[in-house]
Amino acid sequence: MKNIYLDYAATTYIDKRVLNKMLPYLTKKFGNPSSLYSLGREAKSAIEGARRNIAEVLNSNSEEIIFTGSGTESDNLAILGIARAYKNKGKHIIVSKIEHKAVLEAVKTLEKEGFKVTYLNVDSKGIVKISELKRAFKRDTILVSIMYANNEIGTIQPISKIAEIISNFRKTKSYKLKAKSSAAVLPLLHTDACQAANFLSLNVKKLGVDLMTLNGSKIYGPKGVGCLYKSEEIKLESMIIGGGQERNFRAGTENTALIVGFGEALKLTEKMRRKESQRLRDLRNYFIKNLLKSIPKCRLNGHYVKRLPNNINISIPGVNGEALVLALDKCGISASTGSACASSNTNFSHVLSAIKLSPKFTKGALRMTLGRDTAKNDINYVLRTLPKIVKKLV
Repeated sequence: MKNIYLDYAATTYIDKRVLNKMLPYLTKKFGNPSSLYSLGREAKSAIEGARRNIAEVLNSNSEEIIFTGSGTESDNLAILGIARAYKNKGKHIIVSKIEHKAVLEAVKTLEKEGFKVTYLNVDSKGIVKISELKRAFKRDTILVSIMYANNEIGTIQPISKIAEIISNFRKTKSYKLKAKSSAAVLPLLHTDACQAANFLSLNVKKLGVDLMTLNGSKIYGPKGVGCLYKSEEIKLESMIIGGGQERNFRAGTENTALIVGFGEALKLTEKMRRKESQRLRDLRNYFIKNLLKSIPKCRLNGHYVKRLPNNINISIPGVNGEALVLALDKCGISASTGSACASSNTNFSHVLSAIKLSPKFTKGALRMTLGRDTAKNDINYVLRTLPKIVKKLV
C-alpha cells in the first residue's frame, strides 16, 4: 500500500542532517549547560551556537532569542508575559479571530484577569480586515497579535503593513513607555510564524515585529522545542519560575540536543526556502486545479495567491471530513480536517467559521499540506483516489 504523508502542517520528520547534529548531545556530550566543568561548557557553547543560527535567520541579536518547549509555550509567553509586564500601562489587546488556540486561549485567560480583548474579523479569504484594525486601537492598547500564516487555510497576513499601521498609531499617542535603557513603544506586535518558517522571510526588522514565535516540529527539526524572539528593550514576565536559565525568562535545564537540532533545522530551512517554496507552489497549483476539476462542488478555502506554497484546504459538500480522512488513511494517504491541536474538539473549525463558510462546507473540510518528500506521483495518486472516495461517501 502507498504511504503518502500530506500533513506537514501538523508536524514534519527530523531531517537526517539535523539528527546527526543532535545525536552527540544525547549520548557523550550530555552535560548540564549550567555546569562549570568542560561537559557543561560544551553544552552551553552548543546552545549559544544554535541561538546565533536562529538570530542570523531572523536578523536579530542572539540575546533576543528565548528557547522554550514548544510554539504553544512561546505564544503563551508572548501574550501572558507582555500583558502582565505592562498591565500598569494598559489592559487592551487585539488579536484576529483565526489565531492559533495557543493565542486565543491565552487571551481568554487574560480576560478573566480584567483585560479587554478585541477580536478582529477576517474577510472570506482569511485576510485580517485592516479597517477594523485601525478602529480597534485604544489609548490603553498594549499588544497586537496576528499570525504570519494560518495553520489551517494557509492564508498569509500582511504583517509589514500591520506593523506600519501600529507604528502610525504609536506616533499619535500622547505617551511613550520608557524602559531602563531605551524606549519600548506600545502597542507591541507579536506574530506566530510557526507555519511561515519554511516558506517566508523571517527578517524581524523588515517585518517590523516586536515578538515572533517559532518551533522545531514544523521545520524538519525535533518536537518539544521552540523559541520566542523578543526585541531587547521589551519587558517580559516569565511563566516558569526557578533557576536563571534563558536570562531568567524560562527556568529549567535546557535540552541541549533539541535546541541544537532546532538551530540546525532553521539554518537548513532558510537555505532551502526559495527553491523548495517554488517547487511546492507548482505542485500545489497543479493539485488544486485538478481537484476542483475532478470533484463536483469542491471549493478552495483561503486565498488562492496569498497562501503558503504547500497548503491545500478544500471543502466538499455532502461529505464528512473525518470520514474522508479515515477513508484516505485506508488508501495510504495521511491528511487532516484542520489543526492537529484542535483534532479532539468536535466543534467546527473556528478558522472556517471566521471566513463565514456555511456548515455544509465546514463539515466537509479537508487539509492537505505538502512537504520535502512530496512528489508529483504522490499528487497523481491522490487525484485518482480521492474522487472515488468522495463518490462512495456522498
